[in-house]
Amino acid sequence: MKIICLLGSPRPKGNSSTLAKYFCDAAEKLGATVQTFALNKLSYRGCQACMACKTNLEKCILKDDLEPVLDSIRDADVLVLSTPVYFADLTAQLKAFVDRTYSYLVPNFFNNPNPSRLAPGKKLVFIQTQGQPNEKLFADIFPRNEAFFKWYGFKDNHLIRGCGVRNPEDILAKGEVLKQAEEVARKIMG
Repeated sequence: MKIICLLGSPRPKGNSSTLAKYFCDAAEKLGATVQTFALNKLSYRGCQACMACKTNLEKCILKDDLEPVLDSIRDADVLVLSTPVYFADLTAQLKAFVDRTYSYLVPNFFNNPNPSRLAPGKKLVFIQTQGQPNEKLFADIFPRNEAFFKWYGFKDNHLIRGCGVRNPEDILAKGEVLKQAEEVARKIMG
């Protein structure tokens, strides 16, 4: 099983990156191959609304560091999106990636029963961490973003969420969240 992991945090040892590594290590122990991209280290732009992916090409026309990331997802079985919550949403790094996934949709995606250019049946693991301990706050982030990936044919999607983690490595004290990460890895690999 091939897993692509996208780290949306600018902090390489922040809570969301640490939790993503924990999940990926558990999946690797079960036989997965994992490729990780730290989005903050890449140079790329958000979607330019040029519509080239709907008129001239079957992929994004932009030639930047996100091109191999978008291509790698085509062959992946599982996509891990990992983000801390910044100003009530995804980080800018991850949001720019999500906008560029527009290229995965066929030109007539609104009316097409098969709107995605990706093979169906991929799985999504969404890892979200937040300093705010109130679980009701920012609970809308995953469902809003999952909707796009369902459109792309992702099924069997999972949220792993750590709340009340402010300082780097606070997530390591959240045993129930670490256990959930291991359980999701087993379920996906099972």
